[in-house]
Amino acid sequence: MITAEAAADSAVPSVPGTAVATVVPEREEPAWPWKDAPIRALVQRIHQLQAERAQAFRRLEEGHLQYLRSGPPYDFPRYRSTVHEVTQAFAAASREVLAVEAELAGPRGQPLLASHVRSLQQLEQTRLATVALLQLMGAPELSGQENTLEMHQLKMKVIKTMEAISEVLQDLKFDAESAD
Repeated sequence: MITAEAAADSAVPSVPGTAVATVVPEREEPAWPWKDAPIRALVQRIHQLQAERAQAFRRLEEGHLQYLRSGPPYDFPRYRSTVHEVTQAFAAASREVLAVEAELAGPRGQPLLASHVRSLQQLEQTRLATVALLQLMGAPELSGQENTLEMHQLKMKVIKTMEAISEVLQDLKFDAESAD
């Protein structure tokens, strides 16, 4: 969920070559827009997608806080809508990350970079599942059943996962510079 302003400020276009209209025959699948992009551009796109994921996590957190402040009675339909929007943003980012991973692993012959991208994807899945569990445990319907130790452990898991994500992004950037 990157804003138009943020996309315009970006050093790498969201989809290379979008300014040029091309005619594609109906039977052919459209070419993946990053097919001929340099590895550096693919890595920059991964970083952009991570920024989009961070924005989606912020939106999820804001939506959860609004939900908690809305009641009782709680505005669950609004929260459900926010979760739906964020889920779509995460799914779109994940599809593109997986496409970059496949490009690096296959045609580009960069298994190390592909493994970094795969690790990143797995860490983001862990982070999302943990954040969702934390939000569920903090639901007003479960108040009084809170397990503060377990919630603390989950918060620590989110922090450690975010640290691991940062390390993988640094490794990806460093190894991509060596691959160019």
